[in-house]
Amino acid sequence: MFTTTPKLRVRSPSPTTVEFTVTTAPRNTLTRQLVTWSTILLRLLVCGTSLLLLLLKQYPPHTFTLNTHVHACLHPLLQYISAALASRIPWRYLLPSVLAALYIAIFTPGYTEESLLVIRDLGVQISTTTWGGRRSRFIPTSAVRDLWIHEGFCGFEVRFYLAVVVEGEEGVVVVFPTLLPNRRILELVWRGAKGCLYEPRRVGG
Repeated sequence: MFTTTPKLRVRSPSPTTVEFTVTTAPRNTLTRQLVTWSTILLRLLVCGTSLLLLLLKQYPPHTFTLNTHVHACLHPLLQYISAALASRIPWRYLLPSVLAALYIAIFTPGYTEESLLVIRDLGVQISTTTWGGRRSRFIPTSAVRDLWIHEGFCGFEVRFYLAVVVEGEEGVVVVFPTLLPNRRILELVWRGAKGCLYEPRRVGG
Protein backbone atom coordinates (compact mmCIF):
# COMPACT_ATOMS: atom_id res chain seq x y z
CA MET A 1 0.00 0.00 0.00
CA PHE A 2 1.64 3.22 -1.24
CA THR A 3 5.06 1.57 -1.53
CA THR A 4 7.89 1.69 -4.06
CA THR A 5 10.27 -0.94 -5.40
CA PRO A 6 12.96 -1.95 -2.88
CA LYS A 7 15.89 0.46 -2.77
CA LEU A 8 19.23 0.23 -0.98
CA ARG A 9 20.55 2.86 1.42
CA VAL A 10 24.04 2.63 2.88
CA ARG A 11 25.16 4.52 5.98
CA SER A 12 28.67 4.30 7.42
CA PRO A 13 29.15 6.51 10.50
CA SER A 14 32.64 5.11 11.14
CA PRO A 15 35.26 2.97 9.35
CA THR A 16 34.24 -0.03 11.45
CA THR A 17 30.46 0.37 11.19
CA VAL A 18 28.17 0.17 8.19
CA GLU A 19 24.40 -0.21 7.89
CA PHE A 20 22.64 -1.48 4.78
CA THR A 21 18.91 -0.75 4.59
CA VAL A 22 16.56 -2.08 1.93
CA THR A 23 13.24 -0.27 1.99
CA THR A 24 10.04 0.19 0.00
CA ALA A 25 9.37 3.56 1.64
CA PRO A 26 9.63 6.78 -0.39
CA ARG A 27 13.09 8.33 -0.17
CA ASN A 28 11.86 11.85 0.60
CA THR A 29 11.11 12.34 4.32
CA LEU A 30 8.10 14.60 3.73
CA THR A 31 6.66 12.19 1.18
CA ARG A 32 7.18 9.30 3.60
CA GLN A 33 5.32 11.15 6.36
CA LEU A 34 2.46 12.02 4.01
CA VAL A 35 2.23 8.40 2.85
CA THR A 36 2.30 7.12 6.43
CA TRP A 37 -0.47 9.42 7.65
CA SER A 38 -2.54 8.89 4.50
CA THR A 39 -2.31 5.14 5.02
CA ILE A 40 -3.38 5.46 8.66
CA LEU A 41 -6.33 7.68 7.76
CA LEU A 42 -7.39 5.32 4.97
CA ARG A 43 -7.25 2.34 7.32
CA LEU A 44 -9.33 4.19 9.92
CA LEU A 45 -11.85 5.24 7.28
CA VAL A 46 -12.27 1.68 6.01
CA CYS A 47 -12.62 0.28 9.53
CA GLY A 48 -15.06 2.99 10.61
CA THR A 49 -17.21 2.63 7.50
CA SER A 50 -17.31 -1.16 7.82
CA LEU A 51 -18.35 -1.05 11.47
CA LEU A 52 -20.93 1.64 10.74
CA LEU A 53 -22.55 -0.53 8.07
CA LEU A 54 -22.82 -3.43 10.51
CA LEU A 55 -24.29 -1.14 13.15
CA LEU A 56 -26.85 0.32 10.76
CA LYS A 57 -27.78 -3.12 9.48
CA GLN A 58 -28.41 -4.44 12.97
CA TYR A 59 -29.97 -1.25 14.35
CA PRO A 60 -31.80 0.92 11.78
CA PRO A 61 -31.59 4.71 12.29
CA HIS A 62 -35.02 5.00 13.88
CA THR A 63 -33.82 2.85 16.80
CA PHE A 64 -30.99 5.27 17.68
CA THR A 65 -31.39 7.69 20.56
CA LEU A 66 -29.14 10.55 19.55
CA ASN A 67 -28.27 13.69 21.40
CA THR A 68 -30.76 16.43 20.54
CA HIS A 69 -27.99 18.87 19.59
CA VAL A 70 -26.65 16.60 16.82
CA HIS A 71 -29.84 14.76 15.94
CA ALA A 72 -30.79 17.15 13.14
CA CYS A 73 -27.39 16.79 11.43
CA LEU A 74 -26.52 13.14 11.94
CA HIS A 75 -29.82 11.34 11.83
CA PRO A 76 -30.66 12.17 8.16
CA LEU A 77 -27.16 11.12 7.14
CA LEU A 78 -27.39 7.82 9.01
CA GLN A 79 -30.83 7.21 7.58
CA TYR A 80 -29.59 7.84 4.04
CA ILE A 81 -26.59 5.52 4.42
CA SER A 82 -28.77 2.84 5.95
CA ALA A 83 -31.37 3.05 3.21
CA ALA A 84 -28.81 3.16 0.41
CA LEU A 85 -26.43 0.48 1.64
CA ALA A 86 -26.99 -1.44 4.85
CA SER A 87 -30.72 -2.06 4.49
CA ARG A 88 -30.37 -3.17 0.86
CA ILE A 89 -27.47 -5.59 1.26
CA PRO A 90 -28.33 -9.05 2.64
CA TRP A 91 -26.36 -10.28 5.62
CA ARG A 92 -24.82 -13.09 3.57
CA TYR A 93 -23.10 -10.48 1.38
CA LEU A 94 -22.58 -7.70 3.90
CA LEU A 95 -20.84 -9.67 6.64
CA PRO A 96 -18.17 -11.33 4.42
CA SER A 97 -17.54 -8.02 2.65
CA VAL A 98 -17.07 -6.17 5.94
CA LEU A 99 -14.79 -8.87 7.33
CA ALA A 100 -12.69 -8.80 4.15
CA ALA A 101 -12.44 -5.00 4.27
CA LEU A 102 -11.40 -5.08 7.94
CA TYR A 103 -8.79 -7.76 7.26
CA ILE A 104 -7.29 -5.78 4.37
CA ALA A 105 -7.31 -2.53 6.34
CA ILE A 106 -5.67 -4.05 9.41
CA PHE A 107 -3.25 -6.60 8.00
CA THR A 108 -2.21 -5.17 4.62
CA PRO A 109 1.41 -4.13 5.15
CA GLY A 110 2.59 -0.61 4.61
CA TYR A 111 6.17 0.00 3.62
CA THR A 112 8.81 -2.46 4.80
CA GLU A 113 12.37 -1.73 5.91
CA GLU A 114 14.99 -4.41 6.44
CA SER A 115 18.52 -3.68 7.52
CA LEU A 116 21.88 -5.30 8.15
CA LEU A 117 24.06 -3.47 10.67
CA VAL A 118 27.69 -4.58 10.71
CA ILE A 119 30.05 -3.55 13.51
CA ARG A 120 33.57 -4.93 13.28
CA ASP A 121 34.74 -6.89 16.34
CA LEU A 122 31.20 -6.76 17.75
CA GLY A 123 28.76 -8.47 15.40
CA VAL A 124 25.90 -8.06 12.95
CA GLN A 125 22.28 -7.17 13.59
CA ILE A 126 19.50 -8.16 11.18
CA SER A 127 16.25 -6.19 11.52
CA THR A 128 12.86 -6.10 9.83
CA THR A 129 10.38 -3.26 10.36
CA THR A 130 6.82 -3.55 9.07
CA TRP A 131 3.35 -2.24 9.89
CA GLY A 132 3.09 -4.93 12.57
CA GLY A 133 6.24 -3.89 14.43
CA ARG A 134 9.97 -4.55 14.48
CA ARG A 135 11.95 -7.73 15.00
CA SER A 136 15.70 -8.11 15.06
CA ARG A 137 18.48 -10.53 15.84
CA PHE A 138 22.05 -9.85 16.87
CA ILE A 139 24.84 -12.29 16.00
CA PRO A 140 28.26 -11.72 17.62
CA THR A 141 31.32 -11.67 15.38
CA SER A 142 32.70 -14.80 17.04
CA ALA A 143 29.63 -16.73 15.83
CA VAL A 144 29.70 -15.44 12.23
CA ARG A 145 31.39 -18.11 10.12
CA ASP A 146 30.68 -16.56 6.73
CA LEU A 147 28.30 -14.54 4.56
CA TRP A 148 27.27 -15.79 1.17
CA ILE A 149 24.75 -15.36 -1.61
CA HIS A 150 22.75 -18.40 -2.54
CA GLU A 151 19.67 -19.17 -4.60
CA GLY A 152 16.46 -20.90 -3.67
CA PHE A 153 12.86 -21.35 -4.72
CA CYS A 154 10.20 -18.82 -3.72
CA GLY A 155 7.02 -20.40 -5.02
CA PHE A 156 7.80 -21.22 -8.65
CA GLU A 157 10.46 -18.53 -8.90
CA VAL A 158 14.20 -18.82 -8.29
CA ARG A 159 15.39 -16.02 -6.01
CA PHE A 160 18.81 -15.04 -4.72
CA TYR A 161 19.25 -14.31 -1.03
CA LEU A 162 22.00 -13.21 1.33
CA ALA A 163 22.59 -15.42 4.35
CA VAL A 164 24.75 -15.45 7.46
CA VAL A 165 26.30 -18.79 8.39
CA VAL A 166 26.20 -19.02 12.19
CA GLU A 167 28.50 -21.31 14.10
CA GLY A 168 26.66 -24.10 15.89
CA GLU A 169 23.45 -23.75 13.85
CA GLU A 170 22.38 -26.13 11.11
CA GLY A 171 20.46 -23.54 9.14
CA VAL A 172 21.41 -20.05 8.02
CA VAL A 173 20.02 -16.63 8.91
CA VAL A 174 18.56 -14.92 5.84
CA VAL A 175 19.18 -11.20 5.49
CA PHE A 176 16.28 -9.15 4.05
CA PRO A 177 13.94 -12.20 4.25
CA THR A 178 10.75 -10.28 3.46
CA LEU A 179 11.85 -8.09 0.55
CA LEU A 180 14.42 -10.46 -1.02
CA PRO A 181 16.06 -7.72 -3.14
CA ASN A 182 17.66 -8.42 -6.50
CA ARG A 183 21.11 -9.87 -6.99
CA ARG A 184 22.77 -6.52 -7.72
CA ILE A 185 21.75 -5.16 -4.31
CA LEU A 186 22.76 -8.40 -2.60
CA GLU A 187 26.23 -8.28 -4.15
CA LEU A 188 26.74 -4.68 -3.01
CA VAL A 189 25.69 -5.60 0.53
CA TRP A 190 27.80 -8.78 0.52
CA ARG A 191 30.97 -6.95 -0.54
CA GLY A 192 30.39 -4.11 1.90
CA ALA A 193 29.58 -6.37 4.84
CA LYS A 194 32.59 -8.63 4.22
CA GLY A 195 34.82 -5.59 3.86
CA CYS A 196 33.63 -4.10 7.13
CA LEU A 197 33.98 -7.37 9.02
CA TYR A 198 37.32 -8.55 7.72
CA GLU A 199 39.16 -5.76 5.86
CA PRO A 200 40.84 -2.74 7.51
CA ARG A 201 39.26 -0.12 5.27
CA ARG A 202 36.19 2.10 5.15
CA VAL A 203 33.18 0.83 3.20
CA GLY A 204 29.89 2.37 2.22
CA GLY A 205 31.07 5.93 2.73
